Amino acid sequence: MGNIISEDRIFSLNSNDDFNRLALDIYAYQKTHCSIYRDFVHILDRPEPKVYSEIPFLPISFFKSHEVITDGDLPEVQFLSSGTTGMKRSKHLVASKQLYERSFMTTYREQIGNPAEQVILALLPSYLEQGESSLVYMVDRLITESKSTNSGFLLQSIDEIEKRYKIARSEGKKTILFGVSYALLDLAEKGIDLSEAVIIETGGMKGRRKEMTKEELHVTLKDALNVETVLSEYGMTELLSQAYCDADMHFKTPPWMKVLIRDVNDPFGWAKEGKTGGINVIDLANLYSCSFISTQDLGRSNGNQFQILGRFDQSDIRGCNLLVE
Repeated sequence: MGNIISEDRIFSLNSNDDFNRLALDIYAYQKTHCSIYRDFVHILDRPEPKVYSEIPFLPISFFKSHEVITDGDLPEVQFLSSGTTGMKRSKHLVASKQLYERSFMTTYREQIGNPAEQVILALLPSYLEQGESSLVYMVDRLITESKSTNSGFLLQSIDEIEKRYKIARSEGKKTILFGVSYALLDLAEKGIDLSEAVIIETGGMKGRRKEMTKEELHVTLKDALNVETVLSEYGMTELLSQAYCDADMHFKTPPWMKVLIRDVNDPFGWAKEGKTGGINVIDLANLYSCSFISTQDLGRSNGNQFQILGRFDQSDIRGCNLLVE
C-alpha cells in the first residue's frame, strides 16, 4: 500500500481540529488514488472543501456497481452485504484486515468491554448462510479474543444459549449476545431469562419478520428476556467502524468516525440538529476505499450522538446518482 498517511493518525485523534485535518488529508488522497471517487468528485465539480462537512459524500450504492479501492491496492479480504435472493449485494474490498481489526477492537473495548472477560455468543444465522460478512468476521475475532470455549456462533439452539449463559454466570463472566433482530425475536418467544446478559441487536429483519422501530424491538426484547437494556450496533459492509447505542437509543461513534445528517431534499445541505434527515458517514478507517459515504438510512443528530429512525424508501431517495448505471 503506497499510502503516505500513517494509520496511527486515525487512532490518535485528540480534537475536532485533528479530525478535520486528517479528513481533508484523506479526502485529498482518495480523490487522487481511488478512481471511482476521483470520477465522482470531478463530475460534481464542487469547490475544494475547507472543512470536513464540505467534502463530497459518495452514494453507498456505488459499492454495488463499482470496485471502491485505492489504486494499486489489492484486497486481503472482501465483504458482501446481506440481501434477499436475487438482490445485488454491496462489496467492500478491504486492503488491510489489520486496520479493520484495530478499528473494531478499539471501539468494542471502549464501549462494550474487554472480550477476555466475557463469553460472547452470536445468533447471526442469515449472515452465516450468505457468507463473506464483515459482521461475522468481527464477531469471530471477538470470540477468539474471549479465549472461552463457551463462546461461539449458535443457530436456533435455545437450550444451548441458556446453558452457556448459565455457565458464564457460574464463572463470573458477563455474557454478550450479538443477534440479528429477527433471530432475537425468535429467542424472545421462548421466554428464557437472560437478565444478566448484554444483548446487542443488529442487522434488522432481513425480510423474515415485519419491520418495527428500534424502540418497539428493544421494549419487546427487554420484556421477554428480562433484561434492563438492549444495545444496538450500527455498522455496515461498506464501513470499517461501528457505533454502539446506549440505553437511550443514542449512538456514540469512535473519534475517527462522524455522522452528519443531510437535508432529505438537498444532498449538499445539512439538516438542523434534532431534525430528521439522511445519514452521511465519515469513517477515516476506510483509508483504502472511501471514507465519505452517503447512506440510505434516516436519522437525527443530538450533539455528538445520533439516532437511527429507519431507511429511505426507494421512491424517497434524493441526490446524486451520477455514474451509477
